[in-house]
Amino acid sequence: MKIGIVGTRGIPNQYGGFEQFAEHFSTRMVEKGHDVSVYVSHRHPYTGNSYKKVKLIRCYDPEHIVGMCGQFIYDLNCIRDSRKQNFDIILQLGYTSSTIWSWLYPKSSILVTNMDGLEWSRAKYNKPTQYFLTHAERWGAKYSDHLIADSIGIQDYLLKKYEKPSCLIPYGSFLYIANDRDKENLYEYRVAPCGYDLLIARFEPENNIETILKAYAGMEGAKLLLVGNYQHTSFGRKMYKEYGAMEHIVFLGPLFDVKKLDVLRFYSRFYLHGHTVGGTNPSLLEAMGCSAIVCAHDNMFNRHVLGDDAFYFKSEADIRAIVAHPPSRKTMQEWRQNNIEKVAINYNWDNITQKIESYFTEWVHGETYYKSLLTV
Repeated sequence: MKIGIVGTRGIPNQYGGFEQFAEHFSTRMVEKGHDVSVYVSHRHPYTGNSYKKVKLIRCYDPEHIVGMCGQFIYDLNCIRDSRKQNFDIILQLGYTSSTIWSWLYPKSSILVTNMDGLEWSRAKYNKPTQYFLTHAERWGAKYSDHLIADSIGIQDYLLKKYEKPSCLIPYGSFLYIANDRDKENLYEYRVAPCGYDLLIARFEPENNIETILKAYAGMEGAKLLLVGNYQHTSFGRKMYKEYGAMEHIVFLGPLFDVKKLDVLRFYSRFYLHGHTVGGTNPSLLEAMGCSAIVCAHDNMFNRHVLGDDAFYFKSEADIRAIVAHPPSRKTMQEWRQNNIEKVAINYNWDNITQKIESYFTEWVHGETYYKSLLTV
């Protein structure tokens, strides 16, 4: 199959969840013999024409000049180019700035859209933007040939609101196996194993960062490390101004070294996950794969992933109670093992790629053709 992937800033991943998805999926599909192209912003730091045999198609991206509006121009440039490529399938990751151009997609290609989370509900957006995003979501559902949902909650939402079924395909992740020498990575942060709690997130209101900070502000015996670019948003700068001077609350800023992140997750006492918007969150899967004890915001998305193998909170008081009265070591070890098994089975990148490939093959060649492949 010939597949084009739009909706990201490109690979290798330098940005976020969709870029991570595009990288792992595209490289595995190429290994399976498919012809895969990923659209890339001309400003991406990686300048090669291919990455691990995945073709990279560069398009002009003026976001650095005109701000958020540049995303719409970049998406338009990608979609216009896709009309020349003769793709069997175009995989559109997200809808926030691309579905406005849905009418321009080539009719000869099958359009598959990963609908992401409930973007219109994010607190960082003003009312006009939220209004636009509700329409963008509707356009994505209407004009796509097939939809992908990354959680049962999103799948149910799409069926109820648009009466359109979707394929359940979550993000993937890896397991982290600790090496004793990895502890040395903790030295630069002046922490000891299990001597700190950890939060890794974008500094946005819907990630419950303020609730978590308020809880820890009153617990001077508990050290909290925060990883994320707090200087990038007004909300993040506000949080740093209010809590950054506290000795037991440490704003580390952005950190992109995967090994260091894994070590911080593995040796943390608790991993705080406050996300409320979206489906299966990649950072949550990464924490589970690192054997972290997760303390998550209580909502249907997090419960679908974690089940009974985590703490849940809705308020500052909940967080304080969890930190003050943790369960037995035996219980937490069971949680760790159960979450590791979930990542190994349900969120394995190879299994996820195989599942998507089966759907794509069926849509392009027909169900009978796909079933014939299984009998060879």
